[in-house]
Amino acid sequence: MLKGEENLQLLTKPKRITITTHHKPDGDALGSSLGLYHWLIQHNHEVAVVTSSDFPTFLDWMPGREKVVIHAENPSLAQELIEKADIIFCLDYSALSRTNVLEPIIRDAKGQKWMVDHHLDPEDFADLSYWDSTAAATAQLVYSFITDICKDEKAINADVASCLYAGIMTDTGSFRFRSTTSAVHHIIAKLIDAGARNWEIHENIYNSNTEKRLKFIGYCLLNCLEVIPEYNTALFSLSKSDLEKFNVSTGDTEGLVNYALSIKGIRLAALIVDRTELIKLSLRSIGEIPCNEICKKYFNGGGHLNASGGSSTEDLASVVNKFKSILPEYSHYLK
Repeated sequence: MLKGEENLQLLTKPKRITITTHHKPDGDALGSSLGLYHWLIQHNHEVAVVTSSDFPTFLDWMPGREKVVIHAENPSLAQELIEKADIIFCLDYSALSRTNVLEPIIRDAKGQKWMVDHHLDPEDFADLSYWDSTAAATAQLVYSFITDICKDEKAINADVASCLYAGIMTDTGSFRFRSTTSAVHHIIAKLIDAGARNWEIHENIYNSNTEKRLKFIGYCLLNCLEVIPEYNTALFSLSKSDLEKFNVSTGDTEGLVNYALSIKGIRLAALIVDRTELIKLSLRSIGEIPCNEICKKYFNGGGHLNASGGSSTEDLASVVNKFKSILPEYSHYLK
């Protein structure tokens, strides 16, 4: 769904454009941002990518990564780039609160705000929005924004293609989630034809573990995994001391919840982590189990049907107990 189409005419002349995404960017957030960056610079726009925080090191290979301005490292420059932008792209988030410390800066900025996203319940803040909750990834929407909305498929070069491929690949769980339609595979084929070296992208993202991270995962599997067979549910709960023991850095818990979901018979999996300032919760499910409803109703969050996140100001034990207490409410899905 495209709203505010009349604003597209702004792109006919060079503009100052800043691309933003959500706090703690994942592969789709950074891939869609840098993919869009590489398209825009071909049309002589002055473009910057600004994030509120760092992101996993397994994304450092992405072309243009060195151009990303991280607010936590350079707050004055990040703020200046947003405040002076003619257009602020808001990628992979549909509520400004998802940008953490950037929220008030983006909200007060005078430039137009253009949202491209696939999450549910979008906030009404954008001058232009290209939104589709059925899309597999925001990177998929960036691709169709370039090719279908702006009619510029010829500009999909190897850098654009590599970033968008990574975004779609990671948000579909390497093309195994139910969101992976035939249309997604058609786009992936075109991205490979445009220069995305798919085997290298998989290698860079999935085979770049440190020894420390593998030992951390092993520790979690041995010590932090709990299975609740009567509700076909499994969860990891990680304390501050668990994180400190392995000096956990951004990205080290990425994908951990999927180990719980991979257990035969498990239909709902949770990762509950004490991040000091908040308890963070990630849910993954199979079938019609509504992760988004659970997170929205009980954990101040939301997301997709089978993949959602939330948070709580309670202590770790209380959040774990709360999660377990709601399982009977969803027993008709779980059993």
